[in-house]
Amino acid sequence: MIFAVLCKNKPDHLHVRMENRPLHLEWVDGLNEKGTLKIAGPFLDAQEKPCGSMLLIEAQDQASAEAIAAQDPYGKAGLFEKVEVKPFKWLYNNPGV
Repeated sequence: MIFAVLCKNKPDHLHVRMENRPLHLEWVDGLNEKGTLKIAGPFLDAQEKPCGSMLLIEAQDQASAEAIAAQDPYGKAGLFEKVEVKPFKWLYNNPGV
């Protein structure tokens, strides 16, 4: 099952994001290598600076998806104000269909 992981950065925490970016990218690369990651990238604010993240991941169930999301180095560093993990049905342009 696919899950959307929607993360909103805390205000004025761009420095936390940049400091932890290498660890975050390493983690995302690991998800990609395992086939868990389907899509990922940042949300941008009006100045085109990252203000959050979205990942589509494959997981067995809600609890597994939440456990994967909890491993994000950004989250562990306290970057996120809010994280939502929601089941997602990929209807259009799904390369796996």
